[in-house]
Amino acid sequence: MKKSSSSAAAPTPKKLKRHVKSGHSSITKRSMRKWSWLFIGPVFVSFIIGFIWPFGQGIYLSFNNFKIVSKPQFVGLSNYEKAFADETFMHAFWFTALFAVTSVILINVLAFAIAYALTQGVKGSNLFRTVFFMPNLIGGIVLGYLWSRIFDGILSVYQTSILAKAEYGFWGLIILLLWQQVGYMMIIYIAGLQAVPEDMLEAAKIDGATKTQTLFRVIIPNVMPSITICTFLTLTNSFKLYDQNLALTHGEPARQTEMLALNISNGFSAMNTRGMAQAKAVVFFLLVAVLGIAQLVATRKKEVQQ
Repeated sequence: MKKSSSSAAAPTPKKLKRHVKSGHSSITKRSMRKWSWLFIGPVFVSFIIGFIWPFGQGIYLSFNNFKIVSKPQFVGLSNYEKAFADETFMHAFWFTALFAVTSVILINVLAFAIAYALTQGVKGSNLFRTVFFMPNLIGGIVLGYLWSRIFDGILSVYQTSILAKAEYGFWGLIILLLWQQVGYMMIIYIAGLQAVPEDMLEAAKIDGATKTQTLFRVIIPNVMPSITICTFLTLTNSFKLYDQNLALTHGEPARQTEMLALNISNGFSAMNTRGMAQAKAVVFFLLVAVLGIAQLVATRKKEVQQ
């Protein structure tokens, strides 16, 4: 007897299993779309309340003279004109720019060198990673006061202090930031170095490449994503440096070591300069945002697609 058409068209167990899975998947997707607002909603509202609204208010207040207990008085672009005419602000800008360039280069070079050394089979590498990372766990204010005592103890031999010259304050801040951030960037570089494809390293070895050639032509191009991240973090952190600057030098001597964030903060301490300080804050945000985005675009173009 011939099999009936209904029995011939009966679905196999595999087809039934796929059908059940697809059914569950579609139900899950519908449920996620239906209830997604319950999870995204609070985060979105918090983001608006905690960031968007204060940011908009800050831009609005930068065009006003204001006090805490009085209504803002619109003054147009005069606050921005005063900000760029303020010699302390311009000095803080150039001081911060020089500090940022120096710290970005030194932190990334040292962090990469340490990471490269610790991925070469060094005994006790895990212990070294922990030791180098630990300074990043200490707050900036504490680090500033700690290093101020260290520097003053060293410089007391020469009968001077960290606040005596701007050069002392500059290099003191550089050393402090190196000590704090090298270990953190080292962890990121270690992750990048461990992700370098082994077949590329073996191919370079077979082709007779030296360690230097392998480093610059194989390893560094493959570690560019880590370089992008570390450069972005060190650049933005250097420009935004505040608590270490406050605790170590407080801008002394004569505000010569005052960085941008500290200069803006000092502007809010006087009632008649709060509008100008807010204008400085807006300029500061635009500066950091533009530099950060430009750096990301420039370094991502050099990343190797694996």
